[in-house]
This record gives sequence, structure tokens and C-alpha cells, in this order.
Amino acid sequence: MKKSALTLLPGLFTLLFLLPMLFSACGGNNKKSESQSDGYAKAEGMIWNTSYHLTFRGPESLADSALRVLEEVGRSLNVFDTTSLVSRVNRGNSVPVNTDFIRVYVMSKRVNKISGGAFDPTLGPLIAAWGFGPGHKATADTARTDSLLALCGIQKTRLSHDALVKENPAISFNFSAIAKGFGCDRVAEMLTENGVKDYLVEIGGEIRAAGVSPSGGDWRVSVDRPVHGASADSRESACIVAFTDMGMATSGNYRNFHKDGSRIYGHTISSKTGRPVQTDVISATVLASTAMEADALATAFMAAGSERTREINNTLRRPVMLILADSTIWSSPQFTALITED
Repeated sequence: MKKSALTLLPGLFTLLFLLPMLFSACGGNNKKSESQSDGYAKAEGMIWNTSYHLTFRGPESLADSALRVLEEVGRSLNVFDTTSLVSRVNRGNSVPVNTDFIRVYVMSKRVNKISGGAFDPTLGPLIAAWGFGPGHKATADTARTDSLLALCGIQKTRLSHDALVKENPAISFNFSAIAKGFGCDRVAEMLTENGVKDYLVEIGGEIRAAGVSPSGGDWRVSVDRPVHGASADSRESACIVAFTDMGMATSGNYRNFHKDGSRIYGHTISSKTGRPVQTDVISATVLASTAMEADALATAFMAAGSERTREINNTLRRPVMLILADSTIWSSPQFTALITED
């Protein structure tokens, strides 16, 4: 199995700054589960070309249910699956959508509004043009940012009687910056419906946790300090946070980037310029009531920069930590309160 992005230790989880990757056509595989003497079960595997890990106090059979939930989410939101709902939406207009799509769309519109457009899941054409889409190569469209911007903007779309309507039929969606968080939430909801109160769900670095960890306290996560261009095996902890009944997500550009001569292009694209964002924020970690919201906000804060992020969060009051280009760290009071030395 591919080496995990999350090191599972008793009571301590090490979170790598895995970036919002585009869905691949891969489904779940390599899943395995094991019983724990303390009543906790663990499961891990691959979904959407990234790893997932579950730790929960409940029947092992729920690991299979979790995988089915993730596959169901993929059938709605996997942009690389030509038969998925989002692919059908991207090909047409006034397409009927399901509950999963609506929930992600509504949250996306909300975060888009509060961030002043810093988060926008319709930037797919620009993401592909800059070489972060299928094939991972810059295309001839890289020089056509102005014309591609005309095909972007979630505010140019709306829901009408459970159908997605677009001002321009060519507008397309890519929910890769929110879907992993939503997948965590959906698995968490399934576990809760089956009576599970204590769990941690992680998909590609995004997390949803509730109840108590195997150690008997809050779930503890070590957030990596970024090292630009570092491999997935290199780790240096910036801090350890202890939390429960929340979602957590981190976004950063230092692993997913392209280099052109001396210039480095990160994967976060600006909805205003159509170009890769160059801000003073190299990683953003956010906690919220759902992993979906944390996922979207982390991407928004990466694009917005530290000054704008502080302004936005003065109203939101979310636990937020930013690691800046000069290696300094800013954290909101709500985040600082979660940091533990243990």
C-alpha cells in the first residue's frame, strides 16, 4: 500500500500538508481494518487517488460502509469520471442534482461570498491551463487567462428546483478543494447514524473527529511545518492541536507546484487574475464545525493572503493558523487555545 499521509499513533495523528488534489478515476482499494483491544477499529485504503484512514469505536463492518459512502460521493463529485453527476453538470445546463451536490454547492457559494471570491470551484479551466488538471502539463490556454476567466464564477450559476443552472453552459465545476472534507463529513454522519460516538476520519489530510480518542482525551494532530518542495516523507511539526467534534483542513502550495525557470507556480488559482496566487501565505490550517467548511476556508485563506484572512476571520472567529513566507506563524486566539504541548 502507498505510504499513508497520516501517521496513526495512539492518541496522536500527524497531518501532512496534502493539497487539494484533483479527483482521479480511481475508486477505493487496498482497504484493510483491524480490531483494537480498547474497542477501536482502524481502516485505511485509497480513494480518489489519495489515502484515507478511519479510527472509530464500533463494529469493524462499518469500515465497508464508509468505503461505500466515499464511492457514492465520488459518483456525484468525481470530475474525472465522465459518468459522474458533476461531469454531467459540466456538459450541460439545467441538470438535476442530488443532495450531495447541493450541499457542496451551497457551502461553496457561501465561502465564495464571505471570501470575496477567493474560493471558487468553477476555476477548472484555469487549473487545467496552468498544469494542475488532467495530464498535469501547462497548455496553450495558459496565455488565455482573460478568455478563460469569462467561463469562471460560481456567482454566474444558481439552483432552480434542484437543478443547476449556468449563465454560460461552458461553465464547469471542480470541487477538489472541498470534496475531501465533504467525504469526511459524510463518513462521520454514517458512523453517527450507526451509534458511533468516537471517531476520526481522514481523507488526504482533511479530518473530521468526534468524541474521544483511544487515549481517552481529545484527538491530537501534529501539523507539519512546510518545507518547500519537500517529499511526502519529510516531516517537521509546527504544533500539535487537540480537538474534538470539529473538522480540520490544511491547504498549502509547497508540495503541489510547477517551476518555470526561477518562478514557482502554486496550485491555488486566483479568481480575479486567473493566475496562480502569489501571497505571503504558504499554508493555512482551519478548524470548523464541518470538514467541508474547513476545507473550503483553508483554500480561500491561501488565496486571500494573511491580511485579508485576518479581516475575514475577525467575523468568522474560526481556529486558523497561517504559516507565512518569512517562516513566521500567525494563529487566531481560537486556534492558539487548541495548541497542546503534550
